[in-house]
Amino acid sequence: MQSPENIDADTVLGHQQSVSTFVPRRFLSGGHVQTVAAFLMSRRFELPTPEARLVEVAPGVQLMCHCHWQSDRTKALTIIVVHGLEGSSDSQYARGVAHKALHAGMNVIRYNQRNCGGTDALAPVLYHSGLSSDVAAVARHVIACDGVSRLALVGFSMGGNLVLKLAGEWGTEGPPEFCAVAACCPSLDLAASANALHEPANRIYETYFLWALRRRLLDKARLFPNHFDPRRLHGVRSLRDFDDKVTAYYCGFTGVDDYYDRASAAHVVGQIAVPTLILHAANDPFIRITPETRQKILVNPNITFVEAADGGHCAFIGVENGASGAIGARDDGYWAENEIVKFLGHLETRN
Repeated sequence: MQSPENIDADTVLGHQQSVSTFVPRRFLSGGHVQTVAAFLMSRRFELPTPEARLVEVAPGVQLMCHCHWQSDRTKALTIIVVHGLEGSSDSQYARGVAHKALHAGMNVIRYNQRNCGGTDALAPVLYHSGLSSDVAAVARHVIACDGVSRLALVGFSMGGNLVLKLAGEWGTEGPPEFCAVAACCPSLDLAASANALHEPANRIYETYFLWALRRRLLDKARLFPNHFDPRRLHGVRSLRDFDDKVTAYYCGFTGVDDYYDRASAAHVVGQIAVPTLILHAANDPFIRITPETRQKILVNPNITFVEAADGGHCAFIGVENGASGAIGARDDGYWAENEIVKFLGHLETRN
């Protein structure tokens, strides 16, 4: 694997693309510090009021999307931004990348997974890491209904797994409008990452996720008492337990191992056939990429893979190229968001 300080990756964009070095903000070094700081630090965004749109992704199942359009939506690159576990279209990284992409002239669709963004009452279903078909349905919807000419997918964490999984499943057979994908800290290897989440140093994160997931299931059971049984939460002590007793049970898998195996993008990442950016931090507390998956990524000429030494989980609070002091007007200090929009901007300049 190449050093993140000196990467020149061949991409199907037709030129050598240099990827900036990430330097953490002063006093915010370390995977846990970065991760927690990104969760706690509030941010302000100047986003225009979005068009709220429900998109049917399966019979009787709708997702809420928040759409931001340029004056001519058909010509601008359209990006669909997919959040992570227990996030929503209002997650700070979703709004952050939306703000930057809009200013770069792109259309942005902030996507809520099933139940997320206040949509629990829409259908008696749960979301999970394998629902790339939902993302595909939204992509095909905006192509058909809005006439967009170019489409890219952006995902964070669990959302990163979803967009990479879809890109790999599409391979060379995706819609002709589909032209790129970018993922920040994607959970490509679900089993390895779930195991890492249960390590003592990461219990704070697992405890938070379990609290949120328990609350969601209890809400679903109140809304749909004939579909969900809260007693399935008994004995759940880890994310793996939850995914075995709840996610796999209600989402059509034989068990947690079947779920993690079938839902992981690792199986298809080698088949991705469009320009792809994957950002990862070597000190991400709980996302793990196995050697086998790394090899699939590194031999795919369509993928630019950047593993920064620092950055935590979907945080990357810092500056570019070792710049010191104040953060410029175009760089608000959220490196991954900037890199994603910059990567997609190369597509804009070629059209």
